[in-house]
Amino acid sequence: MPRMRIDFISDIVCPWCAIGLYSLEAAAARIPGLELDLHFHPFELNPGMGPEGQDIEEHLAQKYGASPTALAGTRQAIRERGAALGFEFRMEARSRIYNTRDAHRLLHWVDEGFGAVRQRQLKVALLKAYFTDGRDVSDRAVLLELAVAAGLPEAGAKEVLDSKRYDAEVAAAEAEVHAQNIHAVPAIIVNQRHLIQGGQSVEVFEKLLRQVMAEPRLA
Repeated sequence: MPRMRIDFISDIVCPWCAIGLYSLEAAAARIPGLELDLHFHPFELNPGMGPEGQDIEEHLAQKYGASPTALAGTRQAIRERGAALGFEFRMEARSRIYNTRDAHRLLHWVDEGFGAVRQRQLKVALLKAYFTDGRDVSDRAVLLELAVAAGLPEAGAKEVLDSKRYDAEVAAAEAEVHAQNIHAVPAIIVNQRHLIQGGQSVEVFEKLLRQVMAEPRLA
């Protein structure tokens, strides 16, 4: 069975990251027998944001200079892309954007101690908590609840969240990403060789995956 390593660089409060993940997985499902070896890496869109977060309308207007009309159009496009992929964006449910360092620390802990499958499970739970349910993914009580619901040990998750454990590792991982001149997400590296960025269509991802599969294997 062909197995392909995917290094998926993303943030939890990035809608195109959710679209990119679901689109990539839909593309892989079109290729018989292909198995993705997914590894998620941190990228904080708002590393300096305070614990209270920021009003989403205010944030997007400041960051992108987009008008309310333009933002409404983008939201509709995101909602439609998500629906086609089986992911529900309920933009009216979220009113604020948050710092995601604690969520990334938790994801690092899961990858290190429980493996890629559990890490993906928590990653998807975080994306749904924010984009579908409008929850505060910087709130440690929310993060603990999501970790436990994903079948992770409550005591271990609480220990991570109540400390600064893996803070240095997350910072180092983000520095490495920036050193590779990756400054936007999602950024997906296939087999540690091919970089594709953005919430691409299923067809674009499928084409890349098939091209990589056709490459001669290195001895």
